[in-house]
Amino acid sequence: MKLRRLAVPLTAALLALGLTAAPAAAATPAEKLAVMSTWSQPTAASYNAWNAARQNQGAWASYGFDWSTDYCSSSPDQPLGFDFRLSCHRHDFGYRNYKAMGQFPANKSRIDDSFYRDLKAKCATYNSFVRPACTSLAWTYYQAVVAFGNVVLSDAALDRAAELKERGELAQARSER
Repeated sequence: MKLRRLAVPLTAALLALGLTAAPAAAATPAEKLAVMSTWSQPTAASYNAWNAARQNQGAWASYGFDWSTDYCSSSPDQPLGFDFRLSCHRHDFGYRNYKAMGQFPANKSRIDDSFYRDLKAKCATYNSFVRPACTSLAWTYYQAVVAFGNVVLSDAALDRAAELKERGELAQARSER
């Protein structure tokens, strides 16, 4: 009951101040493409801007972006424990939104290059002993999207990376003795 008595004057005060939620005007195609271009560059700043927007999608509602993702498609999202989910999510964002705008062919190679940059940046966060396995997988994922448009990881590529990771972990254990 007490909350109800507070809610009515608070709502009236917000209305008087003009702090109501007004529908945002839809972004123009040119505005949408400009933002998409900013968010699909092969740079850390571009990745960080996209990720900040991903975490605050409501602020971009007027752009009508497709934020959906299946992450790394039919390949593992976290092969051998290396977390590629956000890299795959930004890649999906680029593909889905540029396709929806009819601008995909002209932007595919940049989106794929950004994907590879993102994967390598993620690999750089792992220790130097297992990093070669991660970068091997990053290269394989990149080659798959360049060739096929999605990530298709073969068992042989995963086995090669697992072997590299195992060798790295053994080398790390020896160095810690």
